[in-house]
Amino acid sequence: MWFRVVSYLKFLVKSTNEHGVHSPFVYNYVTKCLYSKKRLDRNKSINILLKTIAYFKFESISIPDKPEIQDLVRQHFGETQFDKKIIHLLFVDGLDTASFKKMFSEETLRNNSIILIDSIYKCKESLNLWHRLIAQPEITVSIDMYHCGLISIRREQAKEHFTIRI
Repeated sequence: MWFRVVSYLKFLVKSTNEHGVHSPFVYNYVTKCLYSKKRLDRNKSINILLKTIAYFKFESISIPDKPEIQDLVRQHFGETQFDKKIIHLLFVDGLDTASFKKMFSEETLRNNSIILIDSIYKCKESLNLWHRLIAQPEITVSIDMYHCGLISIRREQAKEHFTIRI
């Protein structure tokens, strides 16, 4: 309980809005996607997932062990394929560095792949996993949105971390 309260207060102190973003890729994502008025779901993480799919027009998505979320994605985006060979967007509760490295080495995740991690502030271990993951050299863009985190593999971009209020 206290961990979440303290971590949220720390998040608020560190976080910024679109005016603190100097990356065109992240600025466009924040202003045109995250800050759009559309509300597709009440749950913030699911809402971010659905907005992200719509913004990037992803076709190949992986949402392991969450059939209810897959059904929701199908309702909004009927053409979406849940493919495991090449993943443009991965939505998970947690991801350790070993699993990430395996998917990256097998080229399941490629340049421009995005991973959304739900509840990165659920507990100390979740937050530690998040910090270990964003430290990986393959990950060049990371966005901490408190309710979830986004990591992206973009070889053409310098490594940057953003803390964004939504």
